[in-house]
Amino acid sequence: MKNLYNNLKSCTFALSYKLSFFINDLQKICNEIQHIIIFFVFLPPNFFYMTAIRNIAIIAHVDHGKTTLVDKILHHCALFRDNQETGELILDNNDLERERGITILSKNVSVVYKDIKINLIDTPGHADFGGEVERVLNMADGVLLLVDAFEGPMPQTRFVLQKAIEMKLKPIVVINKVDKENCTPEEVHEAVFDLMFELGAEEWQLDFPTVYGSAKQNWMSDDWKHPTESIAPLLDMVIEHIPAPKVTEGSVQMLITSLDYSTFTGRIAIGRLHRGVLKAGMNISLVKRDGSIVKSKIRELHTFDGLGRKKVEEVQAGDICAIAGLESFDIGDTIADYENPEALPTIAIDEPTMSMLFTINDSPFFGKDGKFVTSRHIKERLERELEKNLALRVEPTDSADKFIVYGRGVLHLSVLIETMRREGYELQIGQPQVIIKEIDGVKCEPVEELTIDLPENVSGKAVDFVTLRKGEMLSMEPKGERMVIKFLIPSRGIIGLRNQLLTATAGEAIIHHRFLEFQPFKGEIAGRINGSLISMEQGTAIPYSLDKLQDRGRFFIFPGEDIYTGQVIGENSRSGDMVVNVTKTKKLTNVRAAGSDEKVKLAPPIKFSLEEALEYIQKDEYVEVTPKNMRIRKIYLDENERKRHEKEFK
Repeated sequence: MKNLYNNLKSCTFALSYKLSFFINDLQKICNEIQHIIIFFVFLPPNFFYMTAIRNIAIIAHVDHGKTTLVDKILHHCALFRDNQETGELILDNNDLERERGITILSKNVSVVYKDIKINLIDTPGHADFGGEVERVLNMADGVLLLVDAFEGPMPQTRFVLQKAIEMKLKPIVVINKVDKENCTPEEVHEAVFDLMFELGAEEWQLDFPTVYGSAKQNWMSDDWKHPTESIAPLLDMVIEHIPAPKVTEGSVQMLITSLDYSTFTGRIAIGRLHRGVLKAGMNISLVKRDGSIVKSKIRELHTFDGLGRKKVEEVQAGDICAIAGLESFDIGDTIADYENPEALPTIAIDEPTMSMLFTINDSPFFGKDGKFVTSRHIKERLERELEKNLALRVEPTDSADKFIVYGRGVLHLSVLIETMRREGYELQIGQPQVIIKEIDGVKCEPVEELTIDLPENVSGKAVDFVTLRKGEMLSMEPKGERMVIKFLIPSRGIIGLRNQLLTATAGEAIIHHRFLEFQPFKGEIAGRINGSLISMEQGTAIPYSLDKLQDRGRFFIFPGEDIYTGQVIGENSRSGDMVVNVTKTKKLTNVRAAGSDEKVKLAPPIKFSLEEALEYIQKDEYVEVTPKNMRIRKIYLDENERKRHEKEFK
């Protein structure tokens, strides 16, 4: 019994001794926790949220690999199952984008890499869609500048980089396609540095990190001579060099930079939250571009999650979000505090350089293909387009069924026309006209920098064509077996030039141009030399008639195609228009003569794309666009009417 008591006594003593050490340790832990709590109290409420986000835009010249790079980033961040069929150019989901192989609309997508959310913005590469690039750069804190290792900085590289530098964004240079033959990555790196210096980049922007690789082959590396296994070095560089969103204290501020539409929730506002916290069901003020204030309420909040969007209850400053439920908002408006609204600077967009006349289809075949054929339909559709297409302008004319539409170029406006055509609209388009301004009493026109990449043996023809159109050669640089020539040329001179160059170079010329500035008017430029072959009668084109008229010119129609009086059915081999009858059939008799029934051999007709047709037409012609057909016609279908109004078009 005594032994048991002694054992218990020693155990109790040992336990109390250890417990005293445990209490001391516990006290130390409590002190540490207290310090940590004090540290957290003085941090901004969204400190960890905003340091775990990177907002980055991918900018480049057309076809330098932006969308392909986004595909590889999505795959690397395990956004898809291993056995999932995704195809290529995942973000180019618009039919027009897939057909043309270009990005037209900017897209938002987000990935998570090393527990950091990266919001990626894919942008268009064509100068005609520069309005898209200008507005979405407002959402980014940095840019990935993609440059082709063979071509180097191109005209559009300069345009998008200039916008990024003006907005004080941090650049990361990605020299892509280093697997190309005869590529010069080091020289391209130097050229990018020179371009940035020329554009007035600050010292911290000139100290840009560079990564080399091939998006198509799925690798990036610090040294192009040592390929890696993935694009992880690029993503590591983004996390290291692109700053987290800078968030200042204050009430709610968000600039609407994009629009979307849902059949369930209606119009959706997209933008980056600059300040404060947004919550579902919250009352807000909408500060319009003109300064007026509209009270509204947020119905739903979404953040970008992978390729889609995720519904959330609140959004912290620094993230890109989509808001449903707002009424009567436009791009450039500010979502601000309900009580004390403060507006952000609105989006400044460059002026349009070209205009076209849009009018109803009043040809004899109107209403056969389309659902929307009246001027009311066209007007409403153009007004809807104005809401999201910032670079577009629409002006009414003296006539209720005609509208002047201003845009950045033929491609910019032709994408709108093609979209309307596919939606079931019928309309007619006039010849593209450049915008002439009067600056300090001097008549001025838009001038562009034109770059032509073509085989060396046909470079002389290109120089001839451009100089005839008032172009001035700036430089001529050999690249392998090809020649890169730069010109200064009026925008008027570019209309119709592409077709001529492609014909002269057997389709090998690569043409890029970008708007530079307004300069004094350069003088008259000769138009199309050849006249038109015009249909005399309405009916069906007969092979017999087409065969007999082949020596008169080249035709735009197939045998058996329906045509109408005044339709342009071909190009005259000489100057001046010619009216011909291709609906006449062979007179049948009982008399047979040797050789009178020879088989008809017709040359294949010329079929224009929409841009080619717009560049081809003269002042007195329209392009008729319907969901199923595209025709060229004279404005005045009757021959006598045409003669009476001949002086109007000279």
